[in-house]
Amino acid sequence: MTHSNKRRQVDFQIIARWVGEGDRVLDLGCGRGVLLEYLKQKKSVYGVGVDINFERILSCVKRGVPAYHGDVGALLATFDDNAFDRVIFSRSVELVDDPDAILAEGLRVGKRVTVGFVNHGFWVNRLNFLFKGQRTINEVYPRAWYETLPSNPFSVSEFDAFCQARQIKIENRVYLSGNWTSECTVLPNALAGYAIYDLSK
Repeated sequence: MTHSNKRRQVDFQIIARWVGEGDRVLDLGCGRGVLLEYLKQKKSVYGVGVDINFERILSCVKRGVPAYHGDVGALLATFDDNAFDRVIFSRSVELVDDPDAILAEGLRVGKRVTVGFVNHGFWVNRLNFLFKGQRTINEVYPRAWYETLPSNPFSVSEFDAFCQARQIKIENRVYLSGNWTSECTVLPNALAGYAIYDLSK
């Protein structure tokens, strides 16, 4: 198993802890449907994905994962309140146009919301900006800024402040160290490479 796959396994295992057996799950920015496939195998969930990339939707279909092709915000608006037990944003919040409104919609549509994101307050990112004046290029973000989609990167501290300002309840949270395979228990805003939050209204 590659290092990248090991990291995703840890991520998936943490998310699966918070998902109930047979839950209705909506994965926003589902990519190729790998997380939903995992949750179907481990927790027998009824899972639906949403992604803007049509090729990724085709990959979902090949995996037997139902998925919608389209804009996350537009599709969220079509669902009733509490239509899902859990809504998941795995590395997708920073890519949406209006994350504040999208997260509010996620909390309306889902009883619980999972948010996983790269911590841009991680010490390596800070040093690269301090000494090089440039963003980090690595296996997480292997492309230069001009080859990537627009994004709004944020840190653990910024996300905590957002939840407090919006009175969003943090039910659980796990911070992963820079290798994304072991948990970070101290100074997460500086030492955690990745964070996963379990939220409710």
